[in-house]
Amino acid sequence: MIGIKKIGVWLPENFESAGEISSKSGIPEKVIKEKMGIIRKCRAPRNIMPSFMAIEAAKKVLKDEDPLSIDMIIWTGSEYKDHIVWSAGIFVQEALGLRNAFAFDVAARCSSNVVGLKIAKDMMNSNSKINKVLLCGGHKTGDLVNYRDENSRFLYNLSDGGSAILLEKNVGNELGEASIITDGSFSKDVIIPAGGVEKPLNEYYRDEDRFLCVPDVIGMRNRLAEKSLSNFIHVIKEAATQTCTRPIDYLALLHMKRSAHDEILNRLELKEEQSIYLDQFGHFGAPDQVLSLALAEQNELLQKGDHIVLASAGIGYTWSAISVTWSEKCSVEKIIY
Repeated sequence: MIGIKKIGVWLPENFESAGEISSKSGIPEKVIKEKMGIIRKCRAPRNIMPSFMAIEAAKKVLKDEDPLSIDMIIWTGSEYKDHIVWSAGIFVQEALGLRNAFAFDVAARCSSNVVGLKIAKDMMNSNSKINKVLLCGGHKTGDLVNYRDENSRFLYNLSDGGSAILLEKNVGNELGEASIITDGSFSKDVIIPAGGVEKPLNEYYRDEDRFLCVPDVIGMRNRLAEKSLSNFIHVIKEAATQTCTRPIDYLALLHMKRSAHDEILNRLELKEEQSIYLDQFGHFGAPDQVLSLALAEQNELLQKGDHIVLASAGIGYTWSAISVTWSEKCSVEKIIY
């Protein structure tokens, strides 16, 4: 049995309000709040790196743990890291003194945590020497938003923060089955034009080429309308039903526009209080599910025996979900917001 022993979240003290986003984008504040679902979102100062966010979140879950007892580290944070072509997980390993572990990075965009949990579970089950695994990551994708680009409005919720999960064999909060769908027809729909091999940093590029952009917004919208919701529902239901017959008690979902969030709950026949809408935080990427889980624990929404599903979608596109049977409280530092 592989279980979630501890979870940790690091959030910056700074926020960007709906009013500020409105003034930068020209979109009415009411639309940003009610349609986009952004009351405010977390933003980190310029000098705070994604690795710092991951390390600070990891410190919370490693408190009272022997650093030499950690066997593996998986970076589940953003690909937008401190440096390009860089292994952030190995940096985290050194910073935290986890000398007996080995580390690697996972890149599945906003699905990195769910995919990382599946990888960790499978590796732990197949290797008797891997008993404790740290998954952690930092996101500063708020830097990549261009408020002047109307085609990328659905990215305006991108925010900053870090998360960590400590897995261990033979502890409670057992990880169940996962379900993952990828669709390569979306693979170039959201890109940063500059900085890769195709358009190297030493070549001329426009200022807007350093932000996330959508080259074919109409095509992407049409394909998403056809596939996204059905794929989301599929992975959630498959992860849940393959794990147990009990209905879902809590859904830890990424931040998205309010109408999409409500529609997912409606199709799964879940009540509003069976998920937390992250309109006070924004969309971190992979840490969304960890934050949702931490808030649910803090607000005493989770009971022993509850069936929980963590679900996300990553641009590219990757729809993912993993089930958890909740059996004991997780130690979570209070999140003030």
